[in-house]
Amino acid sequence: MLKGALIPRTIQAFAAFREFALIAVLIVFSTIMGIISPVFMTWANVEAILLGLSVEATIAVGMVVLLISGGLDLSVGSTLALTGVVTGLALTSLHLSTPASILIGLLAALGVGLANGLLVAKLKINPFITTLGMLITVRGLLLVLAEGRAVLNLPKEFTVVGQGRLFGVQYPIYIMLFLVIIGDFLMRNSRFFRQSYYIGGNERAARLSGINVDFVKIFNYCLVAVLAGVAGLMITARFGSSSVTVGSGIELRVITATIIGGASLSGGEGSVFGAFLGALFMGVLANALNLLGVDVYWQNLVTGLILIIAVVVDVINERRKSQ
Repeated sequence: MLKGALIPRTIQAFAAFREFALIAVLIVFSTIMGIISPVFMTWANVEAILLGLSVEATIAVGMVVLLISGGLDLSVGSTLALTGVVTGLALTSLHLSTPASILIGLLAALGVGLANGLLVAKLKINPFITTLGMLITVRGLLLVLAEGRAVLNLPKEFTVVGQGRLFGVQYPIYIMLFLVIIGDFLMRNSRFFRQSYYIGGNERAARLSGINVDFVKIFNYCLVAVLAGVAGLMITARFGSSSVTVGSGIELRVITATIIGGASLSGGEGSVFGAFLGALFMGVLANALNLLGVDVYWQNLVTGLILIIAVVVDVINERRKSQ
């Protein structure tokens, strides 16, 4: 009897988590798509989904940490492009080594994150306005640096990062999975990273409890920027060139994925694993629409509607909690 009683409780406990619901939806949706399109369940298609997912999921790791602490970053797409262009110029124009070029690219991304963090934490400027302004500023900087042109003919020593394979699987997939696992572990177990929950839940109480709120905020903006830089390196290496237009609109898809995964725009909620599942859901949906022959313009419409629905659900949940 005791064992029988524990099983329903266990099921209820799992069902309480957003991750469980997303996993269930993904399984059902994938099963249906596998019946409709035999191509959907093939390894080639699964790898294509994971490869396309790698960029957004990598950024989502940092974005969910930032959202949990009550922040927001709309400049990640521009930061992604900046890292690729700076790295490409360091390789082709300055003729630096691959490690040095990658380091310079990531430092450029870190600079964007640091600027965002200082403006939000120290000057108390609204995160939406700050990062929206940074989005425009960095895009303008890209046009100046690259003179509006793509950086081509990147060396093989660099492109192997995005094109190389291990056991038949491309490197960006491994990088994504590593970051998701490490990020989720730290958010669940690290005392420092868990401070973001307290800050997002009640910033004033977090300050009174001794948490260095400004430092954590600045760190989180730097973290999401560097991860956007890593994503920029992966996509640049994958295509063998860096473009000033790459990454446009990716910030909205990443935010959508994190909210679907359980993060709240009000802060204090979310998980890295949930954000990954949200990004996976978005990737699977986009792939399914492609296989069904749905026009790309309709896909953008679907993405926008999902974002609106996710935000509405988030707002309703917050109102219920406050009652």
